[in-house]
Amino acid sequence: MPAFRDATLFKVIYAWGLRRREAENLDLADFSRNPKAPEFGRYGACFVRFGKAVKGSPPRRRTVLTVWDWSVEAVAEYVEEVRPLFGVGKRQLLWPSERGGRITGRHITRRFAEYRDALGLEEVLHPHCLRHSYITHLIEDGADPFFVQRQVGHAWGSTTAIYTHAGSDFMNNALREVLDAGLRGTE
Repeated sequence: MPAFRDATLFKVIYAWGLRRREAENLDLADFSRNPKAPEFGRYGACFVRFGKAVKGSPPRRRTVLTVWDWSVEAVAEYVEEVRPLFGVGKRQLLWPSERGGRITGRHITRRFAEYRDALGLEEVLHPHCLRHSYITHLIEDGADPFFVQRQVGHAWGSTTAIYTHAGSDFMNNALREVLDAGLRGTE
């Protein structure tokens, strides 16, 4: 059960581009339908209630729209089949601990490190890398940069750009599109 919960948690962090604190505080009620994307059912949008705060302000809220159908399947399977086994009853918390409370950010970091080390991956990887990957993959897949910026709750596009790590394939494909469109320098 804990391993399934953790796997789903990491999928959610990646699939909605969440920060660790945003993910740890999710409740069942934080997922809702998106009338513009009915194919995602009750997981069409994720309401982030504990977004990164601006100095001296309360946490910022935002709605993150679902973009990948596999993420809906992962959350639905966890919510319907695994989460009830934790004995949460009517409590809304999405990620219960083995003792019944809410998991912590420290738990997320520790478990991520355990899985990373068991897989022999580099120590530089941490849960926030999933957020970076989310941003990069959306940009590489052609998502509008402003849409990506809004999804992750950045005030400035330059911040989102820092998170983007486009690979050489993306860069070469982008170059080919520019060249094929007829952009040429002066002779």
